[in-house]
Amino acid sequence: MTLVRFLLISWLWAFAAVPAKAQVSIPSFADLAERLIPTVVNISTVQQPDQINIPAGDGGYYDPLEGRTALGSGFIISEEGFIITNYHVIENAEVINVLLFDNTEAEADIIGGDETTDIALIKIEPPFELDKVTFGDSDAIRVGDWVLAIGNPFGLGGSVSAGIVSAKSRDIASGPYDNFIQTDAAINQGSSGGPMFNLKGEVIGINSALFSDSGNSSGVGFAIPANTVAWIAKQLEENGEVKRGWIGIRVRPNSKEIARNLNLKDAQGIIVSGITENGPAARAGLLPGDVIISLEEHEINTCTDFSRLIAETPAGNEVRLIIWRNQEIETVAVKVENMPKSPAAAAKEEIDPESPEGRILQASGMLLAEITPDIINNMNLTPTTMGLLVKGVRFGSDADRKGIKRGDIIIKMNVKDCVTLNTALEHIEESRKNGNNLHLLVQNDAQDEINEIEIEIEP
Repeated sequence: MTLVRFLLISWLWAFAAVPAKAQVSIPSFADLAERLIPTVVNISTVQQPDQINIPAGDGGYYDPLEGRTALGSGFIISEEGFIITNYHVIENAEVINVLLFDNTEAEADIIGGDETTDIALIKIEPPFELDKVTFGDSDAIRVGDWVLAIGNPFGLGGSVSAGIVSAKSRDIASGPYDNFIQTDAAINQGSSGGPMFNLKGEVIGINSALFSDSGNSSGVGFAIPANTVAWIAKQLEENGEVKRGWIGIRVRPNSKEIARNLNLKDAQGIIVSGITENGPAARAGLLPGDVIISLEEHEINTCTDFSRLIAETPAGNEVRLIIWRNQEIETVAVKVENMPKSPAAAAKEEIDPESPEGRILQASGMLLAEITPDIINNMNLTPTTMGLLVKGVRFGSDADRKGIKRGDIIIKMNVKDCVTLNTALEHIEESRKNGNNLHLLVQNDAQDEINEIEIEIEP
């Protein structure tokens, strides 16, 4: 008998000797899937890209993707026909069609959407008594727990995949409140907006993103936690929009080096990097350089957690911050206000194609504006902010593909300052003349990251 054969037989005998109760069995999800599939819907939309209409002399601006169709998923949360999905599934939708589990079709209305968290609420008139989901506590799930994802991958509809929770509290740089559940359950294109269930059949997340080089599942998918989804959905149903708390500060992560300089134990807390003049935090006496250690009973170690907790605090409430200042622990009480709204994009407004604004848009795909005191106040910018505000990005442009979005600040072009539209146009023309791409220094709309981006100049 060979050594390999001997070891194999020994292993099989050893496994057979393990008591049945000690052996791990993979559960069947058949009963669970049968019960939950009727709560999940397929969503298709006819969309119009949100962009600027520039007269072209012979009938207007033409977009070859106009009227495109998008596919996604959603799930029913009430007998009245309220359905949750991702914001990006219904964004710019002219028509939203919902396909129920029995192939019944219904047209949906948008109740509200929150681009920041990528959650939307839509509603259909129920054609019959609808099954609805039950929300679970997403904070209670553990890494290694089984989960079930149901959705509409590639438009196939009613598809079920299983996996485990791979990680919690993932920040994938998609927004200021990232707190994703990571899973290896298959999530593909079209699965967006579908529910993630635990083994009790409770929704513990909404499938929203995947990491993949090919665009298909590679075993790394992400879901927005159900606790966040429920909070957003309630506000959308009641107000049609989401109202967030705000105290007027910018924060950055702590580090071992900073903590050592401040005589702080470990790299605990987060650093106050900027404060809005006359904002709630400024009036309460918070200062740049303060280290926020905790908010009420919550220990703070990430900027995302802090931003989310403040955002979920109703305006008018007072929060108690424990801070480290001058090598001492202090307490600061701050009254929360409603977050100011950023200036809306100038979508579908008429732009003179011969103006600096129109020429920049045609060449770069970006609608830019000079920064005014009103913009500084509305966007919580420092008074010394220099650059140009991105008011909008043309759909399908290189700027769009490179991730530039509304609310970003263009700090420099080709390593040169750009504070006026005429200056920006000069930099663009210089790049075009030399046959070079336009090199940008971009501050994102969360104001906590600066990136170097190169975009192509359009003819």
